[in-house]
Amino acid sequence: MSGHSKWSTIKRKKGKLDEERGKMFTKLIREITVAAREGGGDMESNARLRTAVSAAKAANMPADNIKRGILKGTGELEGVHYEQSTYEGYGPGGVAILVETLTDNKNRTVAEIRHRFTHHGGSLGEVGCVGWMFDKKGYITVEKSGVDEDELMERVLDLGASDFQSGSDVYEIYTEFGDFERIRTALERGGIRIASAEVSMIPQTTIKLEGKQAEQMIKLYEELEDHDDVQKVFANFDIDESILIKLSEE
Repeated sequence: MSGHSKWSTIKRKKGKLDEERGKMFTKLIREITVAAREGGGDMESNARLRTAVSAAKAANMPADNIKRGILKGTGELEGVHYEQSTYEGYGPGGVAILVETLTDNKNRTVAEIRHRFTHHGGSLGEVGCVGWMFDKKGYITVEKSGVDEDELMERVLDLGASDFQSGSDVYEIYTEFGDFERIRTALERGGIRIASAEVSMIPQTTIKLEGKQAEQMIKLYEELEDHDDVQKVFANFDIDESILIKLSEE
């Protein structure tokens, strides 16, 4: 499990994500709006919108909120125009970081992202400086409770998944980007309850962090993720789970 995925799982277990539900809803609505603006409001023909709506439903977002987000994207309701940008940089210990944003003011956003990097021992880099270290893949998790590991692994590998791993609380399924929708749909139709499903940037290699660098990295990661304009943060750090749990309690 990549460092950012492991950290997100620990925060979810500690209930921290529930405390930030309002902020999470805002980010999900932005993604729904942009997906509908770019690909239309029909989920059957718009895979990005389908993924965004699934994530919103998994977060227990009310159906009316989802509908308004779609209508703002299609122009049937007035809404803010958001631009997509990806920023790349380095964290403590040379960790590679990708930051995906949706913003109505790129100048403001890049200045605030740069400040967060420098404040926590990192640096914002040029476009392309670390992107090559990540692969765009589908990432699906299934809660372990009530699911047979061998049966699930056989099923997902038969469907063409590129990797299957057993985490501490979930099974992790990795797919090639082009196979993500097909495999997710097949699992749902086969009665598998999916905990999360998203297109993710998976690091090719990881950097082990300990001590002060681990603490700095998590603070930087959290401040980036907490920014209103940031949708997702990906990083190739590897920090022992025991350290992550301790940091989550501070």
